[in-house]
Amino acid sequence: MTTVTTCTVRYPADGLTMIGHLAHPAGADRRPAVLIGPEGTGLNDFQRRRADALAELGYVALAFDIHGGRWFADPQEMLARVTPLLADPDRMRDIGHAALDVLRAEPRTDPDRIAAVGYGTGGAIALELGRDGVDLRAIGTVNATTTGRPGEAARIRCPVWAGVGSEDPIMPARQRDAFAAEMQAAGVDWRLVVYGGALHAFHHPPVDQTVLPGVGYHPQHAQRAWRDIIGLLAECLPLTD
Repeated sequence: MTTVTTCTVRYPADGLTMIGHLAHPAGADRRPAVLIGPEGTGLNDFQRRRADALAELGYVALAFDIHGGRWFADPQEMLARVTPLLADPDRMRDIGHAALDVLRAEPRTDPDRIAAVGYGTGGAIALELGRDGVDLRAIGTVNATTTGRPGEAARIRCPVWAGVGSEDPIMPARQRDAFAAEMQAAGVDWRLVVYGGALHAFHHPPVDQTVLPGVGYHPQHAQRAWRDIIGLLAECLPLTD
């Protein structure tokens, strides 16, 4: 197993001081890098461990923050913060660009080999970076089949992979269809995987706090989605470039 070094990084975005988690493997050479965006509740140990797991594989990884260090246990408080954010592509892009700047500034990062992976709100931010024309090698999202402003998906310059639960009421079939239509019309190299029987946030282990209706953990599909993301990175952001 590769030795992993981690640290906390603070940086400004969205009028807040964001607190991200940076992980990188042993060595001094430049490595391909991955942004990891959290779901709407905010950055927690789940995404931090994902960053560590990617660093064990050999990537530099930054699990970025979206709420200035907060993690929302109260669903209504979370929605009050996230709903207007998801309705404002420019705010999402600003949050994404701020994190991307931190990752690019890391000396171990190869700035020409970066991918973005996001869950829920973090996935929407990853997609908005693509719609903003950012040079990424891949975009992977879970529970984030969001659509953007008309025509802007044509600026996406990399393959897009999206995973979603078949029973997700937050990203229902009509939303999946709209996402697929947007990607197809824009000529994007896209894939959509529907995990049968899974709800929203099926990838995330259960937490003690109250969650929204339609949210539930599916351990088998959580493992499958992670393997699919690793496969996307292996294809589009190989460690041997």
